[in-house]
Amino acid sequence: MLGPGGSGISAAAAAGALGLADAHRPQRRGGPLTAVDAARTLLITVDPRSTLPQRLGVFRVAGEPVAVTGELDLLHLDPLRVLEQAWTDFTAALDAAGVGRKLLPVVGTIAGIDAGELTGLPGAQEFLLLRAVRDAATSGRWQSVVVDLSGAGDPYALLRSPTVLAAAIDRLWPRNVRLAQASEKPALAQVAAAVESIDRDCRDLRELLADPTGAAVHLVVPAGGRGQSTLPDHLALTEVMGLPLRSILVNAGPGALDTDAVAAQARTLLGGDADRAVPVGVVAAHDVEPVKLPQLRRLDVRLSAPDGHARGAAAPVVEHVGGGGLEARYRLRWRQTLPARRNWLSAVPATIYWSPSPGSVSPCRCRRCCGAAR
Repeated sequence: MLGPGGSGISAAAAAGALGLADAHRPQRRGGPLTAVDAARTLLITVDPRSTLPQRLGVFRVAGEPVAVTGELDLLHLDPLRVLEQAWTDFTAALDAAGVGRKLLPVVGTIAGIDAGELTGLPGAQEFLLLRAVRDAATSGRWQSVVVDLSGAGDPYALLRSPTVLAAAIDRLWPRNVRLAQASEKPALAQVAAAVESIDRDCRDLRELLADPTGAAVHLVVPAGGRGQSTLPDHLALTEVMGLPLRSILVNAGPGALDTDAVAAQARTLLGGDADRAVPVGVVAAHDVEPVKLPQLRRLDVRLSAPDGHARGAAAPVVEHVGGGGLEARYRLRWRQTLPARRNWLSAVPATIYWSPSPGSVSPCRCRRCCGAAR
């Protein structure tokens, strides 16, 4: 669950997790509970100063799931703590492998780096957070996992971190080079294996986040004018990143702002996907900020499950334009929402790419050419 800061994402995530937990409440049928009957829901927050523990009435225990109800657990992830633990494990593996620091000075330099200094490595901290979320989701302990990304700074940077980190690793130590060096120098094999493991995790996370059968993105936007101004940008980002958007929630908030205009705008931008593949819902207005469990339940947020419907860049259409064999030409396209549609042409300095049908002449509509035929 993500969206503009201050949109009530944490409250919506908690309410949605409670709704899933209630749906998974064990049904007594006179016999022992089955695995489905005993299913639990996990709510994860990545904000080190999240107020979710207080709202849900539990203690703040970083890194350990805490039971909130009989069907709901809360996992509070502290980014720096996750980074420190991962780096401690990595350097311990180097020492346990017996890699000589005198033989390989670079290993001694790496092992001597403090965990806090790694926050400058592009995507490292965010990648480790996502890996911790993945490990919880694939542990088999919970049937549903709700992730509150409201405290992650830029949630899209967090979701892009596996791609960013993999690119940084490839620039610093290209895969073909490290594999060749590992085969020639056995002392480097352990280091190369550790880096290769991180690279595999990056690929795994990219596939997991883009998999519409197992992941679902829920965009929470505020009502009123701020929601109308921020919705196009956030919707465009989910599409260009190929995120499996599953619903848009317009939050009226304590101010009881008008949600109709934002909901109508969302349906217009979604086009044929509105209320079919991507339902547009409303979080009803409330008098005060929901800070207690009963108040969160009254928000009545229902989260749609993954449905296997890919969107944006993850759902391209390939068209054969012409030619054959090595001379064949293809066009790759997908439906993409454009933020600030009035000004996007004037903001693009490069050539405007277009593909007219064979034998036709299409007028260029950019302001530079003043409508001249291209």
